[in-house]
Amino acid sequence: MRYTTIGILLLAWVLLACDEKEEVSGPSVPFPDYGEVLAFPGAEGYGRNAVGGRHGEVYHVTTLADSGKGSLRDAVSKSGRIVVFDVAGIIRLQSPLTFSKNLTIAAQTAPGDGIVVYGNQVSFSGADNVICRYLRIRMGVNGKDGKDAAGVAYGANMIFDHMSVTWGRDECFSINGDPKKPGDQPRNITIQNSFIGQGLQPHSCGGLIQTTAENGVTLYRNLYIDNKTRNPKVKGLNQFVNNVVYNWGNGGAYIMGDTEQTSEADIRNNYFIVGATLNYDGKTLGATAPFTRYNEHFRAHLSGNYYDENKDGVLNGRELTREDCTKRKQESGTEIVITPTFLDKPSDVHPAIEGLMTARDAYEWIVQHGGASLPARDQVDSYLVEELTSLGKKGGIILTEMDLPAQGPGEIKSGTKPLDTDNDGMPDDFEDTYGLDKNDPSDAMKIASNGYTNIENYIFLINK
Repeated sequence: MRYTTIGILLLAWVLLACDEKEEVSGPSVPFPDYGEVLAFPGAEGYGRNAVGGRHGEVYHVTTLADSGKGSLRDAVSKSGRIVVFDVAGIIRLQSPLTFSKNLTIAAQTAPGDGIVVYGNQVSFSGADNVICRYLRIRMGVNGKDGKDAAGVAYGANMIFDHMSVTWGRDECFSINGDPKKPGDQPRNITIQNSFIGQGLQPHSCGGLIQTTAENGVTLYRNLYIDNKTRNPKVKGLNQFVNNVVYNWGNGGAYIMGDTEQTSEADIRNNYFIVGATLNYDGKTLGATAPFTRYNEHFRAHLSGNYYDENKDGVLNGRELTREDCTKRKQESGTEIVITPTFLDKPSDVHPAIEGLMTARDAYEWIVQHGGASLPARDQVDSYLVEELTSLGKKGGIILTEMDLPAQGPGEIKSGTKPLDTDNDGMPDDFEDTYGLDKNDPSDAMKIASNGYTNIENYIFLINK
């Protein structure tokens, strides 16, 4: 079964707890109580309260075609939808893909190996209240030069979870305020549990995370990998917690803006690991220090961050100190010391990170669970994990995805959609387990006692 056995155990418990003459039927078998209603259980940071398509309708993606009825493009063209996938494979984009507001994208519902969106850029600009999970976005060398694989220029209340975003020709994944919309800066956005990597040369970049000091972005438990620079480059209100940065080059890892704009950052429990830094032309790119381009306008709390630079195949980094974020230079015989403005504790303006862990534990978690890991990791993400776990022995900065072992996105197995008699997005065996009506398509969008719709509860319980 692709959903958790929790439901079966709950059913057994209810049956045993009842009097012999009582019968359990319908929704009396409860879904788990997840506590506060968030975008989904485990949502963190500034984007944790995104609603997505919770008050809309279910839309089935039934084709891998670029456009037309049942396509992903059609699915995201209108707001108010929870999007599920009846097919698996590679969607080859013929033009940029733009998302509407109030959408939940549940790519973990796909059969087989899941979904890859390949060949062009994806825009979430203006896509307020979007929840996007387990989607792979791979732009590639055929995408337009100077464009990001994925990005947000304006909009609010978004969360991206278990994404894999690669092969951008400018940035891989940017949240970068549009100067033409000064009153609509990106805000209340989270990227978590995701892979952001392999930005293509000659402009191999992880991403710009640039807002204002009032508009927050959370980066939690992500892997930045194989980007020459901008892993990420930050201005504004930022949480950078429990991330791993691997195999950056001579452009920079976490870049602190270098601007007169005030920034406020919480940088905690991250692991920076130097890789082989082998450029596509065979030359080795020397990695910079983990933190660069800081000044007094960048206010930062730094603690629990580690740096492993010895490339010995063992995770044995040292803890970074404020001295690692200090530059000294001589001007007219006087020593000038440049640092960010150090904060002894994170600013109270930041939301609490409920799943906070040590840097080492974050590394282990990312290796096991990070990226678009459901319904299965694809060849690209598996290769990235192989590089990461070499701990300095492997790591390349690429010119084209065709130079990789999979020579592009690789093979994505199709699989078979589980039986769903009423076509409401919830398989029959799930509805039977939880006492729902597999002949009633309207029950998918009904709100359960835990505050989520029935179909959201199905999505939360999917595993492999």
